[in-house]
Amino acid sequence: MKVLAQLAMVMNLDKCIGCHTCSVTCKQTWTNRGGMEYVWFNNVETRPGQGYPRRYEDQEKWRGGWELNRRGALRLKAGGRFKKLVTIFSNPVLPQLKDYYEPWTYEYRNLTDAPLGEDYPVAEPRSLLTGKPMKIEWSSNWDDNLGGGPAHAEADPMVERVREQAEQKVKFAFEEAFMFYLPRICEHCLNPACVASCPSGAMYKRTEDGIVLVDQDRCRGWRMCVTGCPYKKVYFNHRTGKAEKCTLCYPRTEVGLPTVCSETCVGRLRYLGVLLYDADKVTAAASVPDEQALYEAQLDVFLDPEDPEVCRAAARDGVPREWIEAARRSPTYALISTYKVALPLHPEYRTLPMVWYVPPLSPVVEALAETGFDGEDPDNLFGAIDSLRIPLEYLAELFTAGDVAPVRAALERLAAMRSYMRGVNLGDPPDAAPAERVGMSATEIEDMYRLLAIAKYEERYVIPTAAVGDARRLEESAVPDGCGLDGPGGPGMHAAPGPFGDDSGTHQGLPLVTIENFHAARRRQTADDPEETTP
Repeated sequence: MKVLAQLAMVMNLDKCIGCHTCSVTCKQTWTNRGGMEYVWFNNVETRPGQGYPRRYEDQEKWRGGWELNRRGALRLKAGGRFKKLVTIFSNPVLPQLKDYYEPWTYEYRNLTDAPLGEDYPVAEPRSLLTGKPMKIEWSSNWDDNLGGGPAHAEADPMVERVREQAEQKVKFAFEEAFMFYLPRICEHCLNPACVASCPSGAMYKRTEDGIVLVDQDRCRGWRMCVTGCPYKKVYFNHRTGKAEKCTLCYPRTEVGLPTVCSETCVGRLRYLGVLLYDADKVTAAASVPDEQALYEAQLDVFLDPEDPEVCRAAARDGVPREWIEAARRSPTYALISTYKVALPLHPEYRTLPMVWYVPPLSPVVEALAETGFDGEDPDNLFGAIDSLRIPLEYLAELFTAGDVAPVRAALERLAAMRSYMRGVNLGDPPDAAPAERVGMSATEIEDMYRLLAIAKYEERYVIPTAAVGDARRLEESAVPDGCGLDGPGGPGMHAAPGPFGDDSGTHQGLPLVTIENFHAARRRQTADDPEETTP
């Protein structure tokens, strides 16, 4: 057993309101520069829908992720080393710009400089790539709020798969389908196909926290990683000729701050925490022949942080003590392994994704109430799960490779929590029957309710910090004669404070260290009293 630690995220889809705040703040922080106009490290999709890029889930076309060869061993769906060598200068399996969208701006001078007249001036759209006038036909959230409609649901690859299995049921159900929102970022997988696809070795997975990154110095722009990622969350910067992707905001997580998308989420639906896993089991878990067994296989990879043997093995393998303690308090471990209400996105890609989702249950209560029945009654609630307007088969295609049982089990636990807490909040004697029906105790139901409904900031984000000593040693600008941008004579050197605020120059003649800046940001963002932020 080789124990490693991984930062993981869980999103509660019942809470997502589709406001796109996470997408906008991520865009402003990480992809607001030339060459990245079309890139969204975080995007929110309306499901059913085509997604971004269009129909990215159609792996028969895009050849992302892994598959098993005749001997049952893992191989990249896009082909092995020989295939990559043959196509290295011309990789044909890539989404085109039209699959993403051509970014645009508007000719605002038509509005500001137009002479007086009877006609209203119009700011025509212009391509950010060519500068020429263009017709807007598609964007990252073009079918926002319309994904469940007949005009768009047909193009969803998951709808096609479900209809192949149960055509009449799905056809009937989708006439009254509700939509739900699916926020997506890089999955930072345990078995990342993008890393295995990179010919230059620029893609790598950090051993200390599991974050998948791109070494910009080694990247040669082959774009095999774009093909290899089945979630299409690796992007090509056409200005620099390099691949870029979500970094899980590692400069923030290293000082205990949550990712930007988590910090700014209006619905507070994201959870960040540490999971311990057995690295020796990863290949075997990803190689399970039955796709519907991949969910349970990945659960078996995760280790119980309360197990003394696991803790000793983690310490032996170099996992810091504070990371082991964080794993014990991890909200992601609780939702994934303890309560089993969070599910992985497309486990059939065999990448073992580490961004998991609590499936949506919200419309079931309202739907029951409209029929004249008590929507909170446990008997009615459990029976209604199988008749959700969004078919369980569709949710299963998203989260469990088509296996309905884990999805139903997760929704039943959520329904039991609603029923039990309804009685508690109304002052009725606690009824443990709903909890017992789903194999949980009343205490577990209350703990799960606290985590999903009223958890505080420090309960939703349990992120151990990086070693500040190592960060200072590795940071170039901390060395007096170093060559950092803000070092003596460097192009970023300014008098204190810098022209863009107190974090952009030097302080008392010394360069500011990145890790210290983020520690200062953490104090500002988490303090109840402004005076507490003073060092």
